[in-house]
Amino acid sequence: MTALRQRKGSRGKEPPLGAESQSQQANCDWSWGAIIWTSLGWSVSVGLGLLCCIYMATLHENDLWFSNIKEVEREISFRTECGLYYSYYKQMLQAPSIQEGLSDLIHDNLTESKRTINLLQRMNIYQEVFLSVLYRLLPIQSYLEPVYFYIYTVFSLQAVYVIALYLTAWLLSGSWLAGTLTGVWYILNRVDTTRVEFTISLRENWSLPFLALQVTTITCYLRPQLTALQQKVVVWLMYVTTFCFCLTWQFNQFILLVQALIIYTMDCADFLTTTQVTTMYLVQVCSLLSVWLLQFCNSMILGSLVLSFIVAALVIRHCQSGLKTGSTLARLAKLLLHSAMVLLLTFTINYLTKKALQLRSDEHIFKFIKSKLALGPTRDFDASLYLCEEAFGLLPLDTLERLAGTLLLYPYVLTLLLLSSMLAAAALQNLRWVLLGRGGEGRAATFRPDVAYNLLHTLFYGLLACSTMRMKYIWTGHMCAVAAYGVCGKELWTLLLNTLRCNSKLRLVRHAVPLLVIGCLYYRFWPKLMEELSELREFFDPDTVELMTWISTKTSKTAVFAGSMQLLAGIKLCTGRVLTNHPHYEDKDLRERTKQVYQVYARQSPEEVHGILRAIGADYVVLENSICYERRHSRGCRLRDLLDLANGHIMDGPGENHPDLVPASHPRFCEAIKTEETETIPAAYGALFTRTFQNKTFHVYRIKKKRKKSTKSSTEPSVTQ
Repeated sequence: MTALRQRKGSRGKEPPLGAESQSQQANCDWSWGAIIWTSLGWSVSVGLGLLCCIYMATLHENDLWFSNIKEVEREISFRTECGLYYSYYKQMLQAPSIQEGLSDLIHDNLTESKRTINLLQRMNIYQEVFLSVLYRLLPIQSYLEPVYFYIYTVFSLQAVYVIALYLTAWLLSGSWLAGTLTGVWYILNRVDTTRVEFTISLRENWSLPFLALQVTTITCYLRPQLTALQQKVVVWLMYVTTFCFCLTWQFNQFILLVQALIIYTMDCADFLTTTQVTTMYLVQVCSLLSVWLLQFCNSMILGSLVLSFIVAALVIRHCQSGLKTGSTLARLAKLLLHSAMVLLLTFTINYLTKKALQLRSDEHIFKFIKSKLALGPTRDFDASLYLCEEAFGLLPLDTLERLAGTLLLYPYVLTLLLLSSMLAAAALQNLRWVLLGRGGEGRAATFRPDVAYNLLHTLFYGLLACSTMRMKYIWTGHMCAVAAYGVCGKELWTLLLNTLRCNSKLRLVRHAVPLLVIGCLYYRFWPKLMEELSELREFFDPDTVELMTWISTKTSKTAVFAGSMQLLAGIKLCTGRVLTNHPHYEDKDLRERTKQVYQVYARQSPEEVHGILRAIGADYVVLENSICYERRHSRGCRLRDLLDLANGHIMDGPGENHPDLVPASHPRFCEAIKTEETETIPAAYGALFTRTFQNKTFHVYRIKKKRKKSTKSSTEPSVTQ
């Protein structure tokens, strides 16, 4: 490939691909035409961002009729963990003052019964704190409800996300038409690029826009011909965006670990200078440590693999000064030894750190990874909860079909293949560079480091998305930018047109092709978008509304509720009652407690269940028919099956069972406590539990403080439907 040919007899390194044109542009005074053209590009980016924001907000409104439903229905629409996070925003606004609200979060005794926890340490909820303070300070209370301030902020971050992807494509290709194509593709592939319209409070909806901004700053940082002042500004922006990303998502360490591996790969292939590698590593470390301080020295951050990996990589790199010297084979052998030493030191540091800190908060994630790779036990309850969810399975093939339907997949795959072959050739050329007597920092390859980073970014996160479907939202947005770079990038078209000997048509092709693609997408999908926006639906969940209303009006404000993690998050938001467990799963004791609470869906005696619930201070337990008689998952993945396996019991229904499983000595609690023939519950259960509420979906039982000899049902009125 001519783009990778080495200059013979040259003592310096050849400018990276595209650097000459960038240098010429930087040295030329800006003309009025360039200023107008650039201003137009920025205006288009803002317009696309606002379009995406309005589009998501409209879909949310049309799907729920959010503006017309009752407050309790609005709060119920924050499903599962989304309701838990939003409840802290609501709690801060209801506090008498900001100081008292912060104190209640730091000394919280409502989220987990019989425990006082620091929510700012345990959870990533600084965004809720920030928004609640901002809402109090701004003069908007009279015309903007708190819930709208919250959801509009999240939708506005989608605009930031699109603008960040737009800028990345613009920086890579040199044309803002690539950014336009990126924004269009992101919006058209909404199903696969975001789920913000129905999971507003989810942590990824807060963090991924900042990750996209961070990728933009990295792309800018790796561009050639930056002045010293520009580099300092970009590094600070890189730190701010990385810090915001880490602060808003508890899984930041795993995303940054993949990014650290990308930096390490580029370092080994000699695409980065020592200064660039060290700077990018230190930005990650400083960001994580800043979050560690804000989260009251959260030990999960210090025990993260990414910190251990960065320390190991820097230490081994410093000790092996001759890594990039010698023949090609010798250098490859050194790289293999170097990588083995880095991995060994990483796991050693991580193991010792976790032992010293007695850290077990994230072990369920590693159990999940081991089970997914068939390296660990598959009966583990926590790992099975993840493995049995579709979101944590392999990426479905219909995802690729949808991406192909919007013309995104084809240019993406073609760009990936061309760039990967060029990158591999450049890496091999870099390894042979030492044979000509060049030092380790001299790079023979003419492959731009910013393009190399984005290529490895999409490859690494693409593999992650293929292995775990939930991670696709990290990949698909950046996928739009890479595909747009392939369509609009000068280098790829130069390579193709040189092969066809039509190099004089470069400028025409670079502008005509993206305009043609945008026109085609407009013709095919604009009517579908208009049809989608015209569909009007309404929130409808009367059983849950009835349950929340009953809890709010018929139970004590200090009552403690036990049940499924998902439902309890809604109870916390809608009623403010005390919970026994919740969906934020990054705590060893909470995971153990959740497993104990879920014994209400296992084959356990009423005495055993009563003892468990009383031990954690529960006053009421909520049983859900959708869990007790679950049909959504196949046999072996239903919650009751996971509990049976964990307890060593044979599972329900026809099918194979492990030979070491035994029949349970008791019926399933959630079934046995209910009777269809009469309105009373069996005597053995009635002595310990009193049914106080029921409808088609939920059954609520009050847990008696001590067992009574009388088998008469409680005189407390029940609600039946």
